Amino acid sequence: MSAVMEIKPSPLPPGPITGPAAWKGPEIAQRRDWYYELSTADLAELDAAIRTHFAEGREMGDISPATFRLPSLSKKIAGLLDQVLHGCGFVMVRGFPVAKYTTAESAVAYLGIGSHFGSFRSQNAKGHLLGHVCDLGLDIKKPTTRYYQTNRELEYHTDSCDIVALLCLKTSKSGGESRLVSSVTLHNEMLRRRPDLWKQLFNPFPTDRRGEVPPGMLPWFELPVFNWHAGELSTIFAGQYIRSAQENFPQARRLTAAEHEALDMLDALSNDPELNLTIEFRPGDMQFVHNHQILHSRTDFEDWPEPEKRRHLLRLWLAPKGARELPPAYAQRYGSIVPGDRGGIITKETKLTFVLEPQ
Repeated sequence: MSAVMEIKPSPLPPGPITGPAAWKGPEIAQRRDWYYELSTADLAELDAAIRTHFAEGREMGDISPATFRLPSLSKKIAGLLDQVLHGCGFVMVRGFPVAKYTTAESAVAYLGIGSHFGSFRSQNAKGHLLGHVCDLGLDIKKPTTRYYQTNRELEYHTDSCDIVALLCLKTSKSGGESRLVSSVTLHNEMLRRRPDLWKQLFNPFPTDRRGEVPPGMLPWFELPVFNWHAGELSTIFAGQYIRSAQENFPQARRLTAAEHEALDMLDALSNDPELNLTIEFRPGDMQFVHNHQILHSRTDFEDWPEPEKRRHLLRLWLAPKGARELPPAYAQRYGSIVPGDRGGIITKETKLTFVLEPQ
């Protein structure tokens, strides 16, 4: 795909979008169809699979549904994946005993479960297939720093993959809660309240790649926030990086006043407690989120002074084979739009790897 490919505005949906993806926070907080507690039998299967992995001398790159066998739990995971892709758009799996295992063992269990959701995708230019979300003390003002490497609050956004997943190893002293909001609901609210601004979000927006530039591409990509394709709404949004593209790249298209106002309204609606959902992370929690229909964020946090106690989450970017069809323009960011083999960040220097320590 050429770096100068012209991205056209997305078609507009015929009206509000209904279905299980169009939820509001206070309502879904009362439900438990997005919540799964691992049973004693599930934990026994996981433990056996972990032990087999190490006994057979396998590497993390060898992990797949075929090598990480979960005879009964895999059927439950299939139901959870369906909820992520076709239901409310997220699930929380609770009860994995991280205190019982080493970091390497927990990572293997997490990768094993994740492999039943989809293939692993690179999360940064270094090629990390197993990501680490923790405060590395980096300066967000530097053009290559990403917000997950700091203790700063994250604005609502999507990641560049079908599913983003987190496993909590250690929590912070305070703060750091997970926040989710349905982008389908945001779409409906924008349409109901300000259809003039709603329409603006179907225009392509230049978005900063933060120095992670694929071969032949510009240092920003340009996609609509709202994309209506094959009867489904897919959202891709990183407001912080849309703004930094305006600041850092004079060659990028200048946004109109109406587009700026539309982005501000989307941010304001995302932060409305009548729309969003806050979830406290506990050690052992695994959260799986469908980027195409959920925006996610995190509150800022105060960490522990002791290094061994500091907040630490493992992250996966996943591409399920049964994922939805995406517009061709997504290839500008996803590299490919083939389900099961799309998403992630690949540059000329990228080498795919698994790392057990934050870098």
